[in-house]
Amino acid sequence: MGTAHGGAFFAATHGARRGSKPKDFGMSAASVLLADVGGTNLRLVLADAERGVDQDSLVSLRVAEHPSLEAAARSYLRARGAQPEVAVFAVAGRVEQGRAQITNHPWHIDCGALRALLEIPRIKLVNDFAAMGASLAALQAVDMVALGPALPDLGAGSDGCFAVLGPGTGLGATAVLRRGGRWLVMETEGGHIGFAPQDALEIELLRVLSARFGRVSNERLVCGGGLLNLYRALGEVRGEPAPALTPEAVSSDALRGNALALAALERFVLILGSVAGDLALAYGAWDGVLLAGGLVPQLLPRLQSGDFRTRFAAKGRFGATLARIPSAAILHAQPGLLGALAIAGGRAEVHHCGAVSGACA
Repeated sequence: MGTAHGGAFFAATHGARRGSKPKDFGMSAASVLLADVGGTNLRLVLADAERGVDQDSLVSLRVAEHPSLEAAARSYLRARGAQPEVAVFAVAGRVEQGRAQITNHPWHIDCGALRALLEIPRIKLVNDFAAMGASLAALQAVDMVALGPALPDLGAGSDGCFAVLGPGTGLGATAVLRRGGRWLVMETEGGHIGFAPQDALEIELLRVLSARFGRVSNERLVCGGGLLNLYRALGEVRGEPAPALTPEAVSSDALRGNALALAALERFVLILGSVAGDLALAYGAWDGVLLAGGLVPQLLPRLQSGDFRTRFAAKGRFGATLARIPSAAILHAQPGLLGALAIAGGRAEVHHCGAVSGACA
């Protein structure tokens, strides 16, 4: 259970960053349940202030095999004889008034129901990519690989603005500010911004996908299911059969040299680069853009090939500005849980627009 580079899973969380500290959600005096709730997998781990993360307690469950988050978490806690006082659930959906609907799965999550059924006094729901953004408070250089200009030292304490995005079951995105040593994370649904084609082929892909979906968001192309959508649309545009039935099959066919699958994977990386550059402009993320999510380690060789950065910086009059913005791939094995721990321990604050809140403490 080490990071992608073989270190201790949460070793980076034991040293606080320099600067002022946000309000502690409760970890300093309590045992904590941390959960990263995606559309495919649910990851759970226990932690406390004295011993840090119990690395042996880490599990990954398939959400399709459990009727609800409450049932899965209750079974997990009972199996370990644990009764935490605090929990942070990072969920793949928009959080509003302590409730969330997983975007790519039927689970509906209610903070009050979790608190009652699990008997945990203090619970916080945050968007899963808000937790990814919060991981910047604890990530070390070894947890990231540069894609273009190198990131500034995240532990230096200087002010900055960053974007974190990435493809998994869906396409997540968040904006992260560092001000006076404090990490402030804004929950967003940037992955659902509309797809903007950049060449004649992408205009044709948009035509095909619009006939199927109506509105075409970036998530329709840049996520696991998006790779399959892209592959099938390319097949239609090129008049070629597209027999693969899953994103995994597309990836496997690409590795075996299948021309259509390879073209879909290459186009996926190009579009991801365009989306990353667009979000840098939208969020004012002049200090860095980081890629996270389950597909990033698999895509790393292609992300490093140069096509990602070419599209990232292809922003017309802002091209020179984008070319200077650092970018990196996060390779820490569990950045969502790392960020949830940062939130629980008060190293990062999650901010919501309007009268929405994920706390039911």
